[in-house]
Parts: sequence; structure tokens; C-alpha cells
Amino acid sequence: MSYTMKVLEKVKKRNPNEPEFHQAMTEILNSLQPFVDAHPEYEKAGILERLCEPERVLMFRVPWVDDAGKVRVNKGYRVQFNSALGPYKGGLRFHPSVNLSIVKFLGFEQIFKNSLTGLPIGGAKGGADFDPKGKSDREVMAFCQSFICEMFRHIGADMDIPAGDIGVGGREVGYLYGQYKRLTGLYEGAFTGKGLAYGGSLARTEATGYGLVYFAENMLGALGTNLENKAAVISGSGNVAIFAAEKAAQFGAKVVAMSDSNGYIYDPEGIDLEAIKEIKLRRRGRICEYLEYRKKAQYYEGGLIWSVPCDIALPCATQNELLDEGARLLIKNGCLIVA
Repeated sequence: MSYTMKVLEKVKKRNPNEPEFHQAMTEILNSLQPFVDAHPEYEKAGILERLCEPERVLMFRVPWVDDAGKVRVNKGYRVQFNSALGPYKGGLRFHPSVNLSIVKFLGFEQIFKNSLTGLPIGGAKGGADFDPKGKSDREVMAFCQSFICEMFRHIGADMDIPAGDIGVGGREVGYLYGQYKRLTGLYEGAFTGKGLAYGGSLARTEATGYGLVYFAENMLGALGTNLENKAAVISGSGNVAIFAAEKAAQFGAKVVAMSDSNGYIYDPEGIDLEAIKEIKLRRRGRICEYLEYRKKAQYYEGGLIWSVPCDIALPCATQNELLDEGARLLIKNGCLIVA
């Protein structure tokens, strides 16, 4: 058995019942196998064993009080995976699906994503099984402040710099950073994704979605075409999806479908992005409310967005959202690229 496969087998035995983490390990170690197996000195140095084991795993309770005066308790996580290149860096995700396996899966991949930037930053990920949907601003603030009461001692500008992810936008980062500043007395770059008024960066909100579309445009360029007059399907309706739709429209594409966790909308005339921004960024509503703006649009509860015919598909919601059935539908309907 090869060195990489021995490490993979060991990781699965040491971390049972963590399917998402196993998936990330399998994909990355399989891709590394030809290179690693050609360098026996890596096995002697235990490189993969050190790479696959997080440097630190934090799990903690997050008690908070809702608007009805009831005490709630959620579970918080921070997996500080690797700091070989520099301070840990990676987002925080607030979603009911968050568990240790998913956070380790995301944290492991974050090591490589960050290293590819060429910047001196390590990899980490964190979050909680808290759902901000349907919560008041006060409830979200109470949760974020309680979360940071544990996390603050493990983060900092030269130690670990969290950011946003699913369920953690500018509002949440503001509450988190405000409590961090209160506890430490430090006004420093301990978070990215802050508002412009207190140390945030221009285009930070748009960056991921815009970057995705630039990548898609280059993919199409390799095929001898571009985004002009192409039909696009974009899953999700958070920051990544919304600004991917915005940039795709600037390149001349027509976005015909978007989604959230309840279902998807299909608008053959092209999605009204200002309506989506009003619903999702300002009202924090559900995608089905789009029908209030476009009567001819269609809403599909719990449907598979990849069944919509398109030229380009942009998964922008969460991990593992495009599976076998969806891929087959995209191929059948003549989709050119997935980015």
C-alpha cells in the first residue's frame, strides 16, 4: 500500500463518523499521491500525517437568551488546521448543519486555498449550529457576543483571523468584532469582512462572486467563446451568488435562475437582481418572495435548480450541492461549463 493510502486509512480510523472530512482527505490525498510517492523523504518526515491532523480543535458551548427570555445553547467550533505559512485564516459559518466533520473538511481545504494566494497565511475554519434566519437583530447580536466570549482568547491579528461564510455577513462580523474589541481593548485586523466605516476593505463583499465570473469567462475563452448572451443558472442567493449574478450580467450573460434552501426561482426574461438584493440583503427574506416583483417568474419548492436549461452553471450555495443527478441534467441540457 502506498504512503498516501496508508495515511488516508489511518485518518479514517482515527476520525470515524466524519464523512465530509473523509471526502476532503480522499480527494486531496488521491491528487497528491503521484507527487508524494515520488519523494520517499516525505514519508520519513511524516509530512502527510502532520498535514492531515489539525494543530488545534476548539469546541465550546454558546449560551444566549432569545427575545422571549428563554436560554438557548448552541455548539461552537474553531479548527485551526495549519499555521506553517502564517496566522490561521478562514471563515465562520452559522448554519444548523454545522458539525465537526464539516468544519474540518472546510478547514483542511482552506490550507491549500490560502497557500495558492502566495500570502503568508495558514488555514482554519469555524462556526456554530446556530441559524440566523428568522432571528431578530438583537438575538443575532446576543449569539455573536456569546460566541466571541470564548473565541476571543484564540484569535488575533497575528494568531487567527476569522471571516464570514454562510450565515455570517457584515451584520454578524460587526457584532463579533465589536465584542472582540470590547474584551481585548484592541482595535486591530482580527476579522475580515468588516464594514468600511471600521476597517473593512472595498469590494470585499463582491470579491468571491466577481472572481468566480472572471474565472468562468476565462474557461469559456478556452472554448473559443465568452459570456455574451449565455444563459446562466446560479445556485444560492447570498453574497457570492448575488455578486456573481451582477458580474455575469455585466459580461452580457442572462441569469435565469437562483435559489435558496427552500427552492428556486426561474425567470426566462432574466433575474431582476435589484429585487433579489432587496429580498435577501435588506429584508433577509426568502427567494419565493421574488414572485411579488415578477409575476411571470416561476417558483419551485424544493426543486433541483440544475434541471433548468443553461449554458453555464455556477454553484454558489454550499459544498456538495452539485451531485450526480444534477451533473447529468446539465450535460443533457447542453451546459458548456460549471465554475
